[in-house]
Formats: sequence, C-alpha cells, structure tokens
Amino acid sequence: MKYKIIPVTAYQQNCSLIWCENTNKAALIDPGGDVEMLLAEVDGLGLVLEKILLTHGHLDHVGGAKQIATKLGVPIIGPHQADAFWLQELPKQSEMFGFAHTDAFEPDQWLQQGDSVEVGEVMLSVLYCPGHTPGHVVFYNDSEAVAFVGDVLFQGSIGRTDFPQGDYDQLISSIKQNLLPLGDAVMFVPGHGPMSNLGHERQNNPFLQD
Repeated sequence: MKYKIIPVTAYQQNCSLIWCENTNKAALIDPGGDVEMLLAEVDGLGLVLEKILLTHGHLDHVGGAKQIATKLGVPIIGPHQADAFWLQELPKQSEMFGFAHTDAFEPDQWLQQGDSVEVGEVMLSVLYCPGHTPGHVVFYNDSEAVAFVGDVLFQGSIGRTDFPQGDYDQLISSIKQNLLPLGDAVMFVPGHGPMSNLGHERQNNPFLQD
C-alpha cells in the first residue's frame, strides 16, 4: 500500500489518497474539499479511484465526498451509522462554518467494528472509535502498520468532545481499547497536523496518562 497526505480546506484537514501498487486502484479517505485538486492528484499518479472512505461526518472531512462520488460513479463507504445526523446536517454545517453549500447525503455503506474494506489488494480493518463523534471509525492497514484515525487522536492531543454527542470518556476508552493495542510501532495519520506513532502518544500524550 502507498499513501499520500493531501491537506484540504481552510482547516488543513489531512485527506489521504491510498492505493494498491499491484492494481493502481485507489481510495480517498476524508475528502473534505478542494475536489479538483484531489482529482488532479489521482490522475497525476495514474490511479483509478474506486471508492471514498469516511472516518466521521464532520464537514471538513466529508465536504467533497458526494461531488467526487457523483462525478466518478464510486461508492461512499463509512462512517458508522451513529453519525447519520451529522451527514444530514451538512447544509447547516456549511452555513455555520462559512463553507460552500454542501448537500446532505447518506453513504452507500455504513461501517462497524470488525468490518474490512478492500482497495485493490489492500485490506483495511475497521475500528469503531466513538467519542469525537458517536459514529467515528478508524481504518488500519496491518501490513504497513499504519492507521488513518481522523479526529480521534493527534500528535500530543485528542479530538474535541464538545460537539453534539461527543463524549470525552468514550474517546479515551476508544483510544486505549482500540488503538493503543495495535502496538507502539504503528504510525497514524491524524485528521489534522503531523503524523505520529502510537508508542510516542502512549508515553507522551498528556491526555493518555493515567
């Protein structure tokens, strides 16, 4: 598996373009906006986009998903159904945060703990990690030991829990029960900011110290 991090929108949200080297099939994780730039990256690398993957329903992570899906005829997969209300409130979110109008939509497939998603010959495991939002999921590739964690965990910090249906205790539990057991060497791509690894965060992230 190869991947490239492409920050999008004024929020500099880390959209990840991932692809299978054997098949050139690709997916975009959390295409929050800047659609033409994302599609140019796909074309420039000679890839075939086959699906869109969403970690959660916040606008800066999903704002370009429906436009890309409609243009290319590809499915939107994720997040967990508990985030359906966020996707239905996209018009309100776009107005509130000063983004261009974004229509509500429903993905082609909801995800839950234990599911897996294929991108070409690449396998991603789905980890259900609520707390930042009630339907947040994480995508993990075991062969490369890398996780795409959305807004669950950041270098030195964690996701906000002051949004509707956010839950601090649930978020900490998601990190400690679902992410940290993957192993200290696992690298992760957060929704914003630089990559880190789980060992560094376990030892140094102030929110994860008992």
